[in-house]
Amino acid sequence: MYDVIIIGAGPGGMTAALYASRSDLSVLVIERGAPGGQLMNTSDVENYPGFESITGPDLAMKMYDNSSNFGATHAYGNVTRLENDGLVKRVYCDDEVYEAKTVIIASGSEHRKIGIPGEEEYAGRGVSYCAVCDGAFFKERHLYVVGGGDSAVEEGLYLTQFASKVTIVHRREELRAQKILQDRAFKNEKIDFMWNKVPVEITGDDKKITNLTLKDTKTDELTTVDAEGIFIYIGLDPLTEPFQELNITNGEGWIETNNHMETRIPGVYAIGDVRDTVLRQIATAVGDGSIAGQEVYKYITSLD
Repeated sequence: MYDVIIIGAGPGGMTAALYASRSDLSVLVIERGAPGGQLMNTSDVENYPGFESITGPDLAMKMYDNSSNFGATHAYGNVTRLENDGLVKRVYCDDEVYEAKTVIIASGSEHRKIGIPGEEEYAGRGVSYCAVCDGAFFKERHLYVVGGGDSAVEEGLYLTQFASKVTIVHRREELRAQKILQDRAFKNEKIDFMWNKVPVEITGDDKKITNLTLKDTKTDELTTVDAEGIFIYIGLDPLTEPFQELNITNGEGWIETNNHMETRIPGVYAIGDVRDTVLRQIATAVGDGSIAGQEVYKYITSLD
């Protein structure tokens, strides 16, 4: 029986582990893969206090090392269900069942799929959602980035170190990214833009993609272009499927909490990208994690 089980080891989960274990609570962190969450898919981080610039994986490892300083333990596995049995919470994970007095859900989110023909078929064969992971495989190729927010522009800029050309495809006439990122993209000679366009189909041969078909959002006119790589950044979807039976999510799947990171269930908290919030950044996830790490201590103390 643990005092706290944290589901997810992104910035929020690792911060919660640090705060909770520092309060002398027994803490187990369950993660599906390498610690870091979306940090592992981020090239350069320039808006986290204390670092002028640092790569996502480097920051993730620093957070991981720090989170384990006070005895938090880690386990790897896929969480399939969370069960609330009053004062005992059960986390079902592959072939294991873990019990705790409290649970902090920090499962995060994943890149949203467009849902067009060819997208799933060519995933890993020209279609990617991670420039850091796959950019080096596309040297001297013409790449397309779908999206107009921070992630799309940031990763488009990152891809220019490998690609011969990067075309950013956006459904509107102007980007939604931060002004500093827009300025960098507009000044980069390798980056081009296609406005008022949305992908409708990805086609290719037995090995890789060859073409991308786009529709004009104003005229519905279709255009097919040669494409050697497509990187998709059109938003995020919460990873909340294991918690649907608990009735703690809103209509879009995000977990609702109060300012103390408490869900509707006493002893169950949610932090970071999985939470219904106005901003999903490293700094906000860390803030959520510190609050939850303190709140579980107060909750457990009240039980004792």
